[in-house]
Amino acid sequence: MKIRTDEIASVIKREIEQFSSQLEVSEVGRVVEVGDGIARIYGLSKAMAGELLEFQTAEGSVMGQVFNLELDTVGAVIYGDYLAVKEGDLVKGTGRLMEVPVGEGMLGRVVNPLGEPLDDKGPTNATEFRKVDIIAPGIAERQPVTQPLQTGIKAVDSMIPIGRGQRELIIGDRKTGKTAVALDTIINQKQFWGTPDAVVCIYVAVGQKESTVAATVETLRKNGAMDYTIIVNAGSSDPAPMQYVAPYSGTAMGEYFMWSGKTAGAKLSGGAPMPKHVLCIYDDLSKQAVAYRQLSLLLKRPPGREAYPGDVFYLHSRLLERATKLSDDNGGGSMTSLPIIETQEGDVSAYIPTNVISITDGQIYLEPELFFAGVRPAINVGISVSRVGGNAQIKPMKQIAGSLRLDLAAYRELEAFAQLGTELDKATQRQLDRGARMVELLKQPQYVPMHVLDQVIAIFAASKGLMDDIPVSAVREFEAGLAAYLSGVGKAARDALAEKKDIKAVEKQLLDACHAFKSTFKVK
Repeated sequence: MKIRTDEIASVIKREIEQFSSQLEVSEVGRVVEVGDGIARIYGLSKAMAGELLEFQTAEGSVMGQVFNLELDTVGAVIYGDYLAVKEGDLVKGTGRLMEVPVGEGMLGRVVNPLGEPLDDKGPTNATEFRKVDIIAPGIAERQPVTQPLQTGIKAVDSMIPIGRGQRELIIGDRKTGKTAVALDTIINQKQFWGTPDAVVCIYVAVGQKESTVAATVETLRKNGAMDYTIIVNAGSSDPAPMQYVAPYSGTAMGEYFMWSGKTAGAKLSGGAPMPKHVLCIYDDLSKQAVAYRQLSLLLKRPPGREAYPGDVFYLHSRLLERATKLSDDNGGGSMTSLPIIETQEGDVSAYIPTNVISITDGQIYLEPELFFAGVRPAINVGISVSRVGGNAQIKPMKQIAGSLRLDLAAYRELEAFAQLGTELDKATQRQLDRGARMVELLKQPQYVPMHVLDQVIAIFAASKGLMDDIPVSAVREFEAGLAAYLSGVGKAARDALAEKKDIKAVEKQLLDACHAFKSTFKVK
């Protein structure tokens, strides 16, 4: 074979042209101390706060994040298997902030806070990434909350309404049904899926047992809610850094959908409109605060009240500040936050509960006394409040719910008075009887959310005295029968209410239908 010199010359010329004199410079450091999910690194003099780091271990690379910038070392948290990181390992700065995969591929999946699947369904196939920690949209980018987020729970939708873009705290002792309220809300969004009002739900489980999270996933799957839900799980056995970052990761996954409203005509792969409303549930933020306290103490940050670091308020405020109703110019999407806080012996004046109460736009307070008395959901209507109020209700609900809270408050007062055993006049007795039926009416089984029109009709019938002569034990049977009657024989009255959206316009028709049903109702 003859060697052609011109060919060799052209190859050499091409190589010389492509030669780059730039060296790839990467900032490196060495691990000097490691343990319990944190590492101290010598070097990395140009590291930035919050920068993503890559630990090069014997078992492959592990990611971490800069937390403390000290005089000659950097304090970092390790996301993933911190047991693989050893003293002396090399650490590289990436120059990036932490990101998680987002997009339609995450729907129906159970992932860890880094977006890695935990459900044996293969990779998530996410094509986009979003930053985990961002500055929330400013006032000019938002608009007031006016659109209701229906929970399907009578007590909440009537007296403590939640709007799309609101932050409503669910607070109470352990085992009072806090998660059940949140799951009912997720299940109730099924009716909107596939419509322009569709809501993507994100359930962030922090510090819970794996078995509890598995039961939650099974409940949602059984009720057909996993199609529009993402579950982010940082279990009790996961390292503290994972529990700390989980709520931010879930929020970033939700923000992808919230901002999708800016893209006109965006569709899901099945052809349905791209959902632009998001519901984020953080279960629970008490455990996130404990994880953050652990990290801070290990990094030798000075402890404050209850040994929490000084910026524990900022931990939750910057998370919940991201819940918003975006302005129409920004697509009109929304993110609603339902943080959960666990109290000790009903102490709402502890540090973390007061912090989160002051950040949120209202709270749903669950009481063990009511729970064990059989009032479930065990919502204390007296100190539960929504600071959005009637703006987050449909008109007919607003018309009938006004008297409901007053009726219940009067009933609670009179009930204490009646226990003294004094003789009661007829008006007082009537008020007590009405109140007892209202309390019974607001009880609801778990995972059976109610359509808002059925709620309106049931409360309307009770407020008009149709249940006053029905035994308390038969109230829920009457309510179920009335709903069935108005979906069948008396459908015209329900349809008229749905069309006119005004109780006053259809009051007579609705009353006639209720009386017609009552005449056929027999207590079993």
